[in-house]
Amino acid sequence: MLLSAERSALLVVDIQARLAPAVADAAAIVARARVLLAAAAALHVPVIVSEQYPQGLGHTDERLLPLPEGARVFAKTAFAAARDPAILAHLRALARPQLVLAGMEAHVCVLQSALALRELGFAVAVAADAVGSRRPERRELGLERMRANGVEVVDSEMVVFEWLGEAGTPVFRELSRLIR
Repeated sequence: MLLSAERSALLVVDIQARLAPAVADAAAIVARARVLLAAAAALHVPVIVSEQYPQGLGHTDERLLPLPEGARVFAKTAFAAARDPAILAHLRALARPQLVLAGMEAHVCVLQSALALRELGFAVAVAADAVGSRRPERRELGLERMRANGVEVVDSEMVVFEWLGEAGTPVFRELSRLIR
């Protein structure tokens, strides 16, 4: 499956102020999530951000702010974003069959979100360089399980170039600077 900006939405799962410091390579993960957010903004890809129990884990990491115009933030307690009725209703209303996921933790909320969304018929791609867990081996297990269950494992650069579709445009020049 090639990703298309016109058919995609970006779901940023639980990159939160009190969780991120405990995640291995958090700064790199946040940096790659920022690239995806910038690309989504430039290419008019809807952005959905979930926050797992923000009373305990805090709100979205400030390094991701400001979010693109029109981004929707949802608090949740279900580990799988698709099990939250408000998030699922919003995703369905967008009518975007492809979902790109970034977030924390790869083996819990990202994994459960990806698998639940696949079960609901969405084409799901997870940006491996924009997801993490507290322990690297758990991140790897989460990615392996997602791949085994039909989730495309990609990286942020693949997403950006697939969303772009071609070179030589002003938006290509803008976004290619982010990837270098």
